[in-house]
Amino acid sequence: MGNKIRVGIVYGGKSGEHEVSLLTALAVMKEFDYAQYEIKPFYITQQGEWKAGAALNAPPESVETLRQGSASSSSSSLAPLFSMLDRGGKAPEASIRSHNEVMQANAGHEAPIDVMFPLLHGTYGEDGTIQGLFEMANIPYVGAGVLASAVGMDKVMMKKVLQHEGLPQCAFRYFTRSQWQNDPAFHIAECEVALGYPCFVKPANLGSSVGVSKARNREELEQAVQYALRFDRKVIVEEFVDAREIEVAVLGNDEPEASVPGEIASSNEFYDYKAKYIDGKSAMIIPAELPQEKTEAVRDMAVRAFRAVDGTGLARVDFFLRKEDQALLINELNTLPGFTPFSMYPLMWKESGLPYKELLAKLIGLALERHREKELIQYSDESL
Repeated sequence: MGNKIRVGIVYGGKSGEHEVSLLTALAVMKEFDYAQYEIKPFYITQQGEWKAGAALNAPPESVETLRQGSASSSSSSLAPLFSMLDRGGKAPEASIRSHNEVMQANAGHEAPIDVMFPLLHGTYGEDGTIQGLFEMANIPYVGAGVLASAVGMDKVMMKKVLQHEGLPQCAFRYFTRSQWQNDPAFHIAECEVALGYPCFVKPANLGSSVGVSKARNREELEQAVQYALRFDRKVIVEEFVDAREIEVAVLGNDEPEASVPGEIASSNEFYDYKAKYIDGKSAMIIPAELPQEKTEAVRDMAVRAFRAVDGTGLARVDFFLRKEDQALLINELNTLPGFTPFSMYPLMWKESGLPYKELLAKLIGLALERHREKELIQYSDESL
């Protein structure tokens, strides 16, 4: 294939965002420049089984083609990957090629992959787990590292980090399943006093608005908590803010840049899963109609949040612009934003002068840049 960069796309996964991941993977694979890149798909089923598909030199036709093309191929077991790291109790010199020999042994594809592109939304993909696997295998990968991914996935930890950075946020409370079961009345009372109604109830470790509910009274709060606990062991409850929803895309490693901000005008009561991925009716206003000083403030806050979690590669940072006093409140930071046709992240960069294909190339370049820097790290002192 000449000097093409070989990109491994990992998609699907065990989380509640499996279908969203497929939509993202299809969109990304359709937009790659196949004159410069060869794509190797790795599909993870909802049961967690890895399937390696044939290398692609043209974009897939549909989600079903993508799913079936990988699922029909032989499973790519990762067990040998870990045995590589335990030869005689000493880790060998890792290399991209040795990793790819393992990843592709059952796929009949011998050429090494240059960089992995994880498109796994939610748990087991966006939370630092797959990033840790790539770190162990010493292979470059797109996006945030283990720490930033884990912090960005856990809404409670993220809010604590951003709070330490001094970034303003809405009020929130949180608790685990066992804490709720031991004393639900206490947590209900705490939410009612601190947050009031209406309030939003969310799984702490999930995205794409999966498991999110708006509670207007105590009965709805109890139901919303039970619903959120289907998706995670920890729940976060946030106060309702009457606000405009503003988003900013961040791109970079040590010198991150922020895009023009965009605004979401949801087709539903709030920007839920249906509004994001199904009906396509939510209005996306890019750039957002903001005074210049607000535009600069929101972009600055987005970069501060990105740096606070030690972000690399990309992130989308979401804000509330409170209608009452025009105060900016940071809502959350998403280290693996969607790339579907309805997704804000690529659209904001397009409006900022960076088209989709160039954005993908930039992300690949940032991944390789970070890996080269990591190779400079000395893990032992040979003088001792």
